[in-house]
Amino acid sequence: MILKRLSILNYKNIREASLDFSPKINCFIGHNGEGKTNALDAIYYLSFCRSASTNIDSQVVCHDADFFVLEGDYEGEDGTQEHIYAGMKRGTKKHFKRNKKEYKRLSQHLGLIPLISVSPGDTYLIEGNGDERRRLMDVVISQYDNTYVDSLNRYNKALQQRNTMLKMDNEPDPDLMQIWEEEMAQSGEEVYAKRDAFIKELIPVFQQIYSSISDDKEQVSLRYISHCQRGPLLDVIQRDRHKDRAVGYSLHGIQRDDLEMLIDGYPMKREGSQGQNKSFVIALKLAQFTFLKRTISKTTPLLLLDDIFDKLDASRVERIVRLVASGDYGQIFITDTNREHLDKILAAAATDYCLFNVEKGVLCTERK
Repeated sequence: MILKRLSILNYKNIREASLDFSPKINCFIGHNGEGKTNALDAIYYLSFCRSASTNIDSQVVCHDADFFVLEGDYEGEDGTQEHIYAGMKRGTKKHFKRNKKEYKRLSQHLGLIPLISVSPGDTYLIEGNGDERRRLMDVVISQYDNTYVDSLNRYNKALQQRNTMLKMDNEPDPDLMQIWEEEMAQSGEEVYAKRDAFIKELIPVFQQIYSSISDDKEQVSLRYISHCQRGPLLDVIQRDRHKDRAVGYSLHGIQRDDLEMLIDGYPMKREGSQGQNKSFVIALKLAQFTFLKRTISKTTPLLLLDDIFDKLDASRVERIVRLVASGDYGQIFITDTNREHLDKILAAAATDYCLFNVEKGVLCTERK
């Protein structure tokens, strides 16, 4: 998939922009806080129906504006043209349209424009709690499996209902509790099976990419951990119902799934340096890209690289440059404060590119 043109109105600090992109490499250069990341976030929004930085749509509207609008013109590998519209007025629900036809459900849009984003905040995948690591799996799987989001939503609804019953002063209705637990078990095992299959296929790709970045200096791996591995999920959920009643929420289920990240057999969170952590998440995201490219028929994902070279030594930067400039990654959008990094990528790629200077939310195309 190629993003040919992007129009922005009142999105974060970008008042107005109309940008024509290269089908290969697009670079945004500027100081921190000028709006480079916001431009990439607008592209992200058109793929996922939400910002990468917030779930609250009103927060992406310019402070003194009443609405925002994003429009993207895309071209598929088979030449198919797609026009995507996203917009919202304050106090109303957002509208999302494909070729002027509004979606009934936003989940119908997921996967149409596959995208992988790499950003400085991705180190929270290592340092943060399991929520971030579960979201990593959910974001990728939902782009190639339309049923995944439905299973996850059914599970979360049942989990919410069960938690509400666990908080009741009076003893909950056992028959009703059974219904919600059975829904949790059925939907949860569907989600688990898809997460497990995804991680098993992702690991060798991830290890190969990390090996290229680190020059084989460390060995990395991933280990998926889930309560589903303890036996039938319904049995696991019901086994400690009395403990759940005591604390007022469900202690077991796929909401506790996690992804253990390892370097040389030890937890990355404890052993990894800043450079190793950064290399780890970059390799993980590039592996997700490769996975999606293989999985989604005839559709190469967009790749967003937001300030990825900070805290990396020169040799790792050089190897990442060679990777992303190899031609295997389709259309790329890169931000950096360091012009030297971008010049290295453009020189290594020796291909068509566009470069934008960003200052105070204004994006200007630099002449070649």
